[in-house]
Amino acid sequence: MQGPALEAVDLGIRSNDGWTLRNCSFVVPRGRIVALVGPNGDGKSSLLGLAAGLSTPAEGTLAVLGHSPGAASVLPRVGVLLQDRPLHDAFTVADTLRLGYEMNPGWDEDEARAVVKEADVPLGTRVSRLSGGQRTCIALALALGKRPDLLLLDEPMADLDPLRRHAMMATLMRTVADRNTTVVMSSHIIAELDLICDYVLLMAHGRMLIADDTEFVQAAHTLVTYTLDEPGAEPRPPFHPDSNTVVETRTSGRQAAAMVQLPTSLPPSVQTSSPALDEILLAYLRNPRATQLLGSYENTRRVHPGKLDRPEAPTDGSGA
Repeated sequence: MQGPALEAVDLGIRSNDGWTLRNCSFVVPRGRIVALVGPNGDGKSSLLGLAAGLSTPAEGTLAVLGHSPGAASVLPRVGVLLQDRPLHDAFTVADTLRLGYEMNPGWDEDEARAVVKEADVPLGTRVSRLSGGQRTCIALALALGKRPDLLLLDEPMADLDPLRRHAMMATLMRTVADRNTTVVMSSHIIAELDLICDYVLLMAHGRMLIADDTEFVQAAHTLVTYTLDEPGAEPRPPFHPDSNTVVETRTSGRQAAAMVQLPTSLPPSVQTSSPALDEILLAYLRNPRATQLLGSYENTRRVHPGKLDRPEAPTDGSGA
């Protein structure tokens, strides 16, 4: 059995402004498309840079494919697309792909050219003349041509038009299906991440709030709505908060809604519904002190047997 793609133990990342992440432990299984979500400036790029071997942690450890980040044994297996899309402006697209071939022993020219073709970028075009979205596509072609086991993408869809965004998502899904590649991508487009991502890392205010399967995260939350005694009254829920973890409570007039994590018991008088993934993530972002959900599968499957069963992780068929 292969180990996880990423494994953090008591990880701490520090910037000039203080801790962006601290006392953080989480695991990312292999063969997943992972959404890395959080507010601007709260450490998403720092975490990806650490996984890419571009920095070192202030405390704790982060293992990448079972090795230290940046180790010679793991660098050829990690593809990276940074936010600034560093490319040589004087090169043509063909020159850029040739550089990828020269620098990567396992280079897949067909894969790289397929990404360029989908982006509809002529090979003779100079990088300096590319639009922001075209630069992103060429940078992704370099990362995928490396045939990585782990692909780290920092805001990959930020400057793509809808057509190229759809093509990128299809490419990533195909890559995971064909090669069991693990993709970790930061983005603010939560609704679109829900379409392709099957694992989520949510971080805010120095904490990792969620690290788990998206299906499990949705199954583990219930949206409870109820009526207040009068408009503006304190939103006291008609159930026992002590036995349920309330992530967030919001009011509108006489209506109140509580996002509840792993509810143990709810009275029949309240209305319940299954929230969408973006509703859950936004509730945690609005309350970054909420109780974390970090792979608590074994402790919680007893609460809702069957409903909280996680899907099996994809395998590469090798049995390794």
